[in-house]
Amino acid sequence: MKKILPTIIVAQFLCTSLWFAGNAVMGNIVDQFQLSTSYLTYLTSAVQAGFIIGTLLFAILSIADRFSPSKIFFICACIGAAFNLIIGLSGINLALLIGCRFLTGFFLAGVYPIGMKIASDHYEHGLGKSLSFLVGALVLGTAFPHFLKSELAHLPWKYVIFSTSFLSFVGGLILLLWVPDGLYRKGGKRLKLGAFMQSFKNKEFRAASFGYFGHMWELYTFWVFVPVILNYYSLQNNLNLSISLWSFLIIVAGSFACVLSGIISNRFGVKKMATVALSISGICCLVSPLFFLQHSTLLFIIFLLIWSMAVIADSPLFSTLVAQNADAALKGSSITIVTCIGFAITIVSIQLINVLINDKNTPYLFTILAIGPIFGLLAMANYKIK
Repeated sequence: MKKILPTIIVAQFLCTSLWFAGNAVMGNIVDQFQLSTSYLTYLTSAVQAGFIIGTLLFAILSIADRFSPSKIFFICACIGAAFNLIIGLSGINLALLIGCRFLTGFFLAGVYPIGMKIASDHYEHGLGKSLSFLVGALVLGTAFPHFLKSELAHLPWKYVIFSTSFLSFVGGLILLLWVPDGLYRKGGKRLKLGAFMQSFKNKEFRAASFGYFGHMWELYTFWVFVPVILNYYSLQNNLNLSISLWSFLIIVAGSFACVLSGIISNRFGVKKMATVALSISGICCLVSPLFFLQHSTLLFIIFLLIWSMAVIADSPLFSTLVAQNADAALKGSSITIVTCIGFAITIVSIQLINVLINDKNTPYLFTILAIGPIFGLLAMANYKIK
């Protein structure tokens, strides 16, 4: 039992390295296909769209509740790795590139939410702490391709793609071999189309879900635009920042925040810590122009690190509240549909920033992201602790 959580964490980290593999090598892809740098958001949105369609289909068909979650995780990790691998091969065209990123996202729907489902099946008690480690692994996996592309690892871009595919296969395999179905799993044997919406009848489930949606409006847009923010600041101040390395360090800081928030929530409560983190990240959105326009690099980096920690610290806490208030027999599908809606929201915020951004409004534009935390905090006011 002691080895279960570490194994899920390692598997989640290895498999989610697929998520931003394309983002980390975007400069090389831009050169190869002669694209605009703004194409980064379309590449990201292709992954998000695939993930959304995948999670929606998984939820409608109650895949995680009807079949072994560990087997689903393994199969999806391997197929996602295969589609990711294709973009590193010679001779592919732009349509195939987008298609492969979409399908990689589709099969990540069998990795991230299924990983949370597996954890909740094993750890009914202390779930907040368990999911904090799991989301921390997601953050580390998301940031890892930036590290592989940085000056420290300095892998050629195709090797970044090949490496992440290999890691995903290994992650799926170790989870299949060493993580059985959990003791608290209650499988739904019969297909009931639309049953995944049943949990939304629960007031606390709705409040936690809406809090999560507000959090997601901000999260992935921040992650996607971290390299853009760093590049803007570097150009404005005539600096020579390592964009890949600092992107990795800033994003990965969130993994430590996830673990810390999970530990602290055991003492102060999951709801309270979720609202505190959401409040801090909302404040970061609103005050971001002050830090983007000042000339102290140290202050700028410290601010981004704090923002990165706050923007993700509430994620495992909202996932915990969602899981705790979901119908037991539909827990996997309930988690999956909430994740699906949350990621659909990320496409809207990512594309909104992409459409509006220019050199003149960059310092001020990210205040728009405060809409999410404000909405989430208002929703959580309706959450009553049992």
